[in-house]
This record gives sequence, structure tokens and C-alpha cells, in this order.
Amino acid sequence: MSDDIVMDFQRFDRIGLEEAVYCAGKSPDQIGAALGLAAGRGAGLLLTRLDADKHAALPSVWRDQIDYDGVSRTGFFGPVRAVEGSGLVAIVAAGSSDTGVAREAQRTLRYAGQEAGIVADVGVAGLWRLQDRLAEIRACPIVIVVAGMDAALASVIGGLVAGPVICVPTSVGYGVAKGGGTALNAMLASCAPGITVCNIDNGYGAAAAALRFANSAGRIGASN
Repeated sequence: MSDDIVMDFQRFDRIGLEEAVYCAGKSPDQIGAALGLAAGRGAGLLLTRLDADKHAALPSVWRDQIDYDGVSRTGFFGPVRAVEGSGLVAIVAAGSSDTGVAREAQRTLRYAGQEAGIVADVGVAGLWRLQDRLAEIRACPIVIVVAGMDAALASVIGGLVAGPVICVPTSVGYGVAKGGGTALNAMLASCAPGITVCNIDNGYGAAAAALRFANSAGRIGASN
């Protein structure tokens, strides 16, 4: 089964990001094969889009070694980096329905050694909620904004903070929200200059972008 699994254990040395396994579309046997390859090298893995049923279907020899979080559908396998810093990234979520994507970003950052807090439920429908947390958000040099529906929060944050703003549209919303398509288009069409936009529901990608910004600025390891 491992013949169709080729791991990239040199990824961190090449681009500063650890290997991760996207579990959606993979069978438990394929995931288990990847875990076996990592275990053979004493390496850790970040598992993304690992739903609860698939996690439960993994052989216990691997399942018992996974730090699993059902909200974000992520797992940490094997050694995980010690916390190297905090306060580098603020993750801002418009609504509680966006929590899963925000949590995926948070867990990805934690796997890389960065603790990040989530500023939750501060969407523009109640703008005072954002105003109450603005100083906290501005204290972080990088901001990830997670929002569905009309995704107006991205433009608002983009006009209020100076550092990189990485936006993640979510598939939250009724009808015309089109599974995140409207949020994606709104972020892409934002009048706030210089914001970065990731794919729909891609909390992992947003965290990876934040880590790239941090690496290029030499911030990781020196953010405390």
C-alpha cells in the first residue's frame, strides 16, 4: 500500500514548512501507510481534513499516537515542535460557524511551534464586538481573517491593521453565498489594498502563508 505514498521529508529544509497529509480522499490504509513512513524516520506529521470516522478507522497502533482535534479535523502524529513563540498571529473569526476553519489555522500554527489565539464572533453585524477587540488584534504583526456569508470582515480588518492580512472565505451562508463562492469573490474584490486571499475553508493554507511571512521577516523564534 505504501507504493502510492511518497513523503516529502525535506520540505522544511527547502521551504520552511513541515510535511502535511491531506486526509480527505485517502483511505485509512493510505493514511496508515503515510504514518508508518513517518514513524520509520522518527518524523512527525500534521494531518488535515481527518474526519472523526476516518480517524476511528485507523489501526489502533497509529490512532493512539495521534493528538486529534475533531473541531478542526486535524491530528498531530509523532514529535511536535515545542512552542517557540506566541503573539505572532491573530486569528479573527466572523462567526461561531467559522470556528472549524479558524481552529485548523490555529492547530497548523501550533504544529509549527507558534501559539495563536482566536478572536471569535466579531463579525460586522455587531461592529462593536470588533471594536472591543481591536487593540488585541493590532498587537499581532500578522492577522488571519476567517469569514463566510458576505465576508465583509476582511475589508474592515484590511483597513484597520498595518501588517499582512490573510483572508479565508468559508462555506458558511445561505443560498446565494454559494458554498463560500460569494465570500471568496468579496475578498478578492476588496477595496482594502494588499490583503491576501486563500481558498475556501483553507485554514491550513492561511497558516502556511502566515508562516511564510514570518520566515521571510525572520520573526519565528523571536516573537516573544
